[in-house]
Formats: sequence, structure tokens, C-alpha cells
Amino acid sequence: MRDLKKKAALSILLMVSLGHLLNDMFQAVIPAIYPMIKESLGLSFMQIGAITLTNQITSSLLQPLVGYFSDKHPRPYGLVVGMCFTLTGLLLLSMAESFPLVLLSVAFVGVGSSVLHPESSKIARLASGGAKGMAQSIFQIGGNVGRAFGPIAVALIVVPHGQGSIRWFALLAVVAIWVLAKICSWYKMELSGQGKSQSDVRRGGEQSSGMRLRVGEQSRLSKRQIVVALLVLLVLMFSKDFYTANIQSYLTFYMIDKFGLSVTASQYVLFAFLVSTAVGLLIGGEVGDRYGRKYVIWVSILGSSPFALLLPYCDLAWTIILVILVGVVMSSAMSAILVYGTELLPGSVGMISGAFFGLSFGLGGIGSAVFGWLADVTSIQYVFQLTAFLPLLGIVTYLLPNIKERN
Repeated sequence: MRDLKKKAALSILLMVSLGHLLNDMFQAVIPAIYPMIKESLGLSFMQIGAITLTNQITSSLLQPLVGYFSDKHPRPYGLVVGMCFTLTGLLLLSMAESFPLVLLSVAFVGVGSSVLHPESSKIARLASGGAKGMAQSIFQIGGNVGRAFGPIAVALIVVPHGQGSIRWFALLAVVAIWVLAKICSWYKMELSGQGKSQSDVRRGGEQSSGMRLRVGEQSRLSKRQIVVALLVLLVLMFSKDFYTANIQSYLTFYMIDKFGLSVTASQYVLFAFLVSTAVGLLIGGEVGDRYGRKYVIWVSILGSSPFALLLPYCDLAWTIILVILVGVVMSSAMSAILVYGTELLPGSVGMISGAFFGLSFGLGGIGSAVFGWLADVTSIQYVFQLTAFLPLLGIVTYLLPNIKERN
């Protein structure tokens, strides 16, 4: 029976990862079609920025609110509702012939994403069997792969066939709804099982001692320790997300400017970086489960600083190698930071997950805008030299308290 439960949980994790892959691929469609809609709708760069801002606000700021609500009032089929928002947004985007309609469509896609991340993160934790870092890594790998393949899918489907072909992505959203519905059915059964166990607790039944770890979990740290730890995690997220935002947004421009690569060749380098982040997530989850989250955070952020500092001064071959190394090492922090945060406030998994994912998206958007402005007034190479110092902020990991984690 235990083996059957493990297999069921693993299948749920893989389906959650697939749902994350499709969701983030849909998100990646939006910036990938900017050149097309800028020309076809006659948009300015300011309007393009407004589209990004609308999508970022709906996909990041709403996440902690959704997570907080789902912690208090679990909704098993919330994932399906969220993907229905995404489906609506994609259909609207495929036929948007005006700037306001584009804004409305990307807002719908953003709302769908704001529901998926905190809810899926909770389900991944529930199906983890105690290996919470690995479960988060499997979940997040789906998102990384989706973001990597989004631009490629646009190049293969939308660019040759026009904006209307975005409706093919809407068909994939229907597939995602089917996958998420299966996940939600499992989630509903798990919630029902926990509800019965809570009744046993109230009646003083035999299961009460075993369920107290799952019902109403409390942190063993003081309020001051929790506040300090959350502030440290905020600094670490700033360091990681600002640096990776620069790589994701401007690596292609950097490779073209410094080494004279073609647009296609520079895209391959960016694709290698995105694939390396998926590998890093998997490694970080496994190592964090075995040796502790704090060690992974140390090595991931501060450990990537030598590679980041060397990168702006290397030739083409070494630049590509260092980009891949930075991707592997730095990305291993995300699952560790998220699981560490949920251990700080174990009764608010949805809210913490939503806040961290929302913060990651928000910081990435801000960082991209700041570094774009800085590149305009200086140079893209100067931006890479400056941002290379960001991973040094990983030194603040020393201030994180050691948490005795529960499985």
C-alpha cells in the first residue's frame, strides 16, 4: 500500500510539473511576440512596457493574496479555474487588434499564473513524502523548461503563421486543464482525509498524536528570528533575481555586442543557460533534502560569485562555460529558499509560496527595467560588469537561523 501511495504521489508531482511547464510557456509567449505586435499594432516602447507591467502585476502581486486565501479556505479545483483564465487570455491575445485588448488578454494570463504557483506549490509539498526540496525542484523544473521553450515555440508557430496562431497554445491550455483536473481530484481526496484526521484529533482518537504535525503546525523560532530570517531571504532573492533577470533579458544582446554572434547563435547560448537552471534546480532539491537548505543557499548564491565576476572578462568559449556554471549553481537556491521559507511559517505554505514566487517575478521585472535603462546610458558590457557583484550578497546567509526540519 505504501508503494502504491508513493507511485501516486510521484505521478502527481510529474503532473504538477507538466502544468507548471505549460503555464510558464504561455507566460513566455507574451514577451516573445512583442516585436510582432509592436509592428502590427504600431505600439511604442512605453506601451510595450505597459504590457509587461500589466502582466507582472497580475502574475506577481496577486500570488500572496491567492496563497493566503487558499491557506484559510482550500479550493481543490482552484487550479482549473486559474487555467481557465489563462485559456481566455490566450484566445483574446490571438485576436487582439488594439492596445487595450492586449492589456486585457495579458492580465487574464497573469491571473491564471497567480493562481497556479501558490496552489501547485502546496500540492507539491503535500505529495513530497518528506523530500520537500526535491518535490519543489521537480515542480520548478517544469516552469524553467516552459520558459526555455516558449520563445522557440513562438518562433516555430507564431512567427511563420501570424498572431492568430496563438490559438494553438489555447489548445494546449485545454490539455493543461485536463491534467490539472486530475491533480485537483487527488488534492480533494487528500483534504478530505486530513479533515477526517482532524475530527479524530478533536475526539481524542488514536491518530491525534500523529496528526498534530500536520494540523496547525507552528514554527519553533521566535518572532524576531522569523522576521530576521525573512529579511535575509528578501536580500538573497534580490541578489539572485536581479542577476538572473539581467542574464535572461540581455545575454543575447551581450553576446552579439561583444562577440559579434548572430541573433540565432545568441539564442542558443540563452537556451543553454535556461537548461542549466533546470539542472541546478534538481541538484539543489536533492542536496537540500540530504544536507539542509542553508548549506544549499550558501553554495548557490555566494558560490556563484567567482563565476559571475570572471564572466565579463572572458573569451567566447569561457563565457559560454561560465554562463552555464552560473545557471547550474545559482538556480539551485530557489527550491531551498522556498522550502526554508515554508519551514519558518509552516501553517502558511500557500501564502509564503505565493509571496516568494510573486517576489521573484516582480524583482525580475524591476531588474530588467533598471538594467535596460542603465544599458541605454552606459553599455551592455558595463551592466554585466556591475551586476557581477550581486551574488556577493550571499554572505548574509550567515544570519539565517538553523532550522530542524520536519518530514
